[in-house]
Amino acid sequence: MAYLAHHDQHAAPRRARQRRSGHNPLAAPVLVFAAVCFFAAAYVAYVLWPRWPDAPVALGAPSLPINIAGAPFNIEPAAIRIPLQRHAGSQNRVDLAYLWPSLAPPDPAIKIVDGLAVDPNERLFVTILANDGTMPVAERVATIYPRYLGRETAPGADGLTMWAFRDGTPYQGEELIFEQAAPEHFRARCSRKGVTNTGTCLLERRVGNADITFRFPRDWLVDWPAVAAGIDKLMARWQPAN
Repeated sequence: MAYLAHHDQHAAPRRARQRRSGHNPLAAPVLVFAAVCFFAAAYVAYVLWPRWPDAPVALGAPSLPINIAGAPFNIEPAAIRIPLQRHAGSQNRVDLAYLWPSLAPPDPAIKIVDGLAVDPNERLFVTILANDGTMPVAERVATIYPRYLGRETAPGADGLTMWAFRDGTPYQGEELIFEQAAPEHFRARCSRKGVTNTGTCLLERRVGNADITFRFPRDWLVDWPAVAAGIDKLMARWQPAN
C-alpha cells in the first residue's frame, strides 16, 4: 500500500504536466479571431489616420478629369471654389464659379475691384453633386410641384411663363419660371426677394446620376436666352473629348 501511495504521488504531477502540455482544441480559433481583430483594427486606423493633403493643383493647370456618380467631367481648376476639391478622380461633389457673361473662371486672388468688393451678382455658381435619390426636376414638376403651385400662371419676360407657389407651402415666396415653348430647356425655381438683388434662381440639369444646379440672380431673367446659352456652353465644355 505504501508503494501504491508513493507511486500515486509521483503520477499525479506527471498527469497534470501532460494535461498542461496537451493540445487545447480552442487555441486555434482564438488565435484566428485575435488575428482578424488585429487586422481589422489596423485597417480602420489606416483609413481614419489623418494625412497631409496632396499638393494643390495649380489654378492655371489644364482641365481636370473628375468623375461624379459615374458621370465624367473635365473642369478647369480655377473654376473650383474649394481647394480640397481641386484634384482629378472620383468625387461626390464639386462647387464652381464663373464670371458672367464671359464664363471665364474667376481669379480667387482678386477680392477687390476698383476699391469695391467683388459683386457676387456677376458670377454664375454651379454645384455638381452625386444624386441622393432626389427626383429629376421634370418628375417633380409633374408629381410634386402641382400640390403647391397656384391656380394661374402669368407671362414673364420674352417668352417666359411664371407660376407662383402658394403661401403656406414649403416653396412660399418662390416661382417656377420656364420657357413656354420648351420648358425642359429652361426651367428655374426663383425666389422673389434676395439680399442684394430681386431674388435668386436655381436651374437644374442631370447627367447620369449627377445633379447639376446653376445659381444666378433673378435679375438675369431679362436676358434669359443668354443665360440658357451660357449654361448649354458650360455643359458642352465639361464633356470629355471623344
